[in-house]
Amino acid sequence: MPIAKMDNVIKNYKVGKVEVPALRGISLDIQEGEFTSIAGPSGSGKTTMLNLIGCLDKPTSGRVDVSNQDVSKLSSNRLADVRNYNLGFIFQTFNLIPVLSAFENVEFPLILLKKGTPKERKDMAMNMLNELGIMELAHRKPAEMSGGQQQRVAIARALVKGPKIVLADEPTANLDSVTGEGILKLMQDINQKTKTTFIFSTHDPMVMSYARRLVKVHDGKIQADERK
Repeated sequence: MPIAKMDNVIKNYKVGKVEVPALRGISLDIQEGEFTSIAGPSGSGKTTMLNLIGCLDKPTSGRVDVSNQDVSKLSSNRLADVRNYNLGFIFQTFNLIPVLSAFENVEFPLILLKKGTPKERKDMAMNMLNELGIMELAHRKPAEMSGGQQQRVAIARALVKGPKIVLADEPTANLDSVTGEGILKLMQDINQKTKTTFIFSTHDPMVMSYARRLVKVHDGKIQADERK
């Protein structure tokens, strides 16, 4: 059973009175534990695909399943539940809360989910920082970190609640190539160790080279689906 599935998905956006097609009949199965890149130029539809799997948007037609649920028909509240309990997000701009320390940023999703006691939440957040080798950043705020350090904190925040799927939108875009490769190796290690499913949207050849499956999209259609 796929952990995420798109079945003949069409997505149109309205720009004024004009309807602009973003996806033109996409069908795709993602199995648990995959390390997949959705690749294509700007405007190809790759971010739209990530947004639909991430329950941030709904298709115009067709079906999107996440963790065996047809999310295309869920209410906003139910979609929020699927996001909170099943999905982790990593963004190219890191999206850390600037007034919070690294520890507080990682603990924040656990507070929102009311997971465990304050001590259990502290232990979970600190353990995750330790797993990613960034314990020394625990009390630093984002402005006091490099881009690579901020992205590691963002990964810790995405992983701390134990998501089934991690969605990463251009995760290396604001990093130099050496730092970006370090981040990719880290995510690859996590994927192999925990079997967490990773889905990237990217046009970075380095991200594509690390993927074990490469789905190429262009003009809202899948052009190629290659497994390594």
